[in-house]
Amino acid sequence: MKNGVQKFGKFLSSMVMPNIGAFIAWGLITALFIADGWLPNEGLASIQPYMLTYLLPILIASTGGALIGGERGRVMGAIAIMGCIAGVGGTEGQPMLMGAMVIGPFAGWVIKKFDELMDGHMPTGFEMLINNFSVGIFGMIVAIIGYFLIGPVMTTILNVLSAGVTVLIDHALLPLVAIFVEPAKVLFLNNAINHGIFTPIGSAQAEAAGQSIMYMLEANPGPGLGVLLAYCFMAKDKVTKQSAPGAVIIHFFGGIHEIYFPYILMNPILIVAPIVGNMCSIVFFSLTGCGLKGPSSPGSIIAFLSMAPKDKIVLTIVGVLIAAVVSFVIAAPIIRMMDGKKGSLSEAQGKMNQMKAEAKGNAVSPADTLTDVSGIKKIIFACDAGMGSSAMGATKFRNRIKNVRSDIIVKNTSVDTIPADCDVAVVQTTLAERARKSAPQARLITIGNFLADPSLDAFYEQLAAEKNSADAAQAGDEDAVANAGANNVENAASNKVIDAHGIKLNQTPVSKEEAIRAAGELLVKQGCVDASYVDAMIERERLTTTYMGMGLAIPHGTSEAKGSVKKTGIVLVQYPEGVDFGDEKAQLVFGIAGIGDEHLDLLQKICEALEDEDVMDKMKTTDDVAWILEQLA
Repeated sequence: MKNGVQKFGKFLSSMVMPNIGAFIAWGLITALFIADGWLPNEGLASIQPYMLTYLLPILIASTGGALIGGERGRVMGAIAIMGCIAGVGGTEGQPMLMGAMVIGPFAGWVIKKFDELMDGHMPTGFEMLINNFSVGIFGMIVAIIGYFLIGPVMTTILNVLSAGVTVLIDHALLPLVAIFVEPAKVLFLNNAINHGIFTPIGSAQAEAAGQSIMYMLEANPGPGLGVLLAYCFMAKDKVTKQSAPGAVIIHFFGGIHEIYFPYILMNPILIVAPIVGNMCSIVFFSLTGCGLKGPSSPGSIIAFLSMAPKDKIVLTIVGVLIAAVVSFVIAAPIIRMMDGKKGSLSEAQGKMNQMKAEAKGNAVSPADTLTDVSGIKKIIFACDAGMGSSAMGATKFRNRIKNVRSDIIVKNTSVDTIPADCDVAVVQTTLAERARKSAPQARLITIGNFLADPSLDAFYEQLAAEKNSADAAQAGDEDAVANAGANNVENAASNKVIDAHGIKLNQTPVSKEEAIRAAGELLVKQGCVDASYVDAMIERERLTTTYMGMGLAIPHGTSEAKGSVKKTGIVLVQYPEGVDFGDEKAQLVFGIAGIGDEHLDLLQKICEALEDEDVMDKMKTTDDVAWILEQLA
């Protein structure tokens, strides 16, 4: 059940998180230009209600529609939410943020079901007509449903929730919310709580009163700061104590609250500290009339203060400090009373993670150890959202390993989007089951702390030892190596996977299909594939996009087309102005053909070459073929 709640919360937050920049823009306009803002300006302040009433709900609804129904679902969601907005009176009614979270996915589901019914039954020559009219007709119908049903119902629900919050505030009970918020955060439901619940309620309150305390309940960095500072000064375990200062910076200034969750999980009783700390800060904020003008995301002290009214900056700082001090005072003696032996923290951490996993219905064994680390090429660090803690963990491990295993790629993703070419996935224990479903082909390492975890230390030692063993074997057979080296030199020219003839620069923009065909035809000219492979590349693109992000696309054939591959090769077609690959443009289109699994090695080489952003930016516009070859060598 709890795992279901976690997934539902992630779904809610996934509609808001991609659009959080728009929320911040709305909050900044409110904070700066309203009558009591930093720079009062009536004209500019008039932007604010339109953003809240129209822009934010449309963004959420379209994102929700896309999550269910793809690009057609995105359009459906945008159409449907207009019915909700109109149904509650536009700018005169309640902001339809919660309504968008309902009608957007519903609209996407409607068009998805229609497309499934039409699959294989579409009359030839009528595809465009039916596709366009179906979105228009069903979008209209769902918008009408939103006007008469969803909009008014969500207004009623929002009024009830707002009234409940008002009752809690009037009876000085709002601090009790911390009893539920802090444990839920540690169970990785922080984004769901903040953006799925508090932000919609807070937006309605901010629209009416100019600010809302709801924005402060989850995002306050004070409680976590107190716990981490307690570890800095009181921890007996050297590894944990040394990792805590770095965690303080990441948490307090970077706004990545997930960094302190493992420190709580090391000793579950510590949850009392942030609960009481947050309760005290909420009492203070309530008594002093504090609130934020918009959501604080991430939960950094910088973002937190930027959304505070100018006359409440000092009080907001005091409230954060109260939370930190109270949390520190409670956490410090608890940490001090720990055994202090290196193993005690690890054992407590593992036990807690096991209990959490079992509570979610995911029986998880102790941290996985790998008996064989040979052949590892890609390691993926994964967390719930793929943004905060996993990025930090990947960066740290990448820097740690580069001197001993520079051949290994280390990246981060969401736990639900682990790539198919991942060899090893590193995840929090509580996310292990989702990782296994996402990447059944990957070997799993479960951890509790991204900064200093024994499983990561053991994994690093295994990789280093495997490299040393390989070097020793190489040194013990110098003659064989010499002979092999001679052969490699002799065959180097013939084994090149990309050369100057396989690169075309400064091409004029074309359609996506034309760009893919151009790459495929270049592979044909290079003698890498038969002509039939080009059609297989188009078919592969129809299954799912080969756009990788950051202006890079890597089209290739389907698995069934491997028989058309004569030799492994890469070609590059550069489009400085970009080719539309859905919502984004690709300036670099790499065509790939690989024998067996050799294409995975090719993907790795491209990723390694383009990991440097400066290199990637230059490659999108350069006319120097020799330089490109040097980067890909």
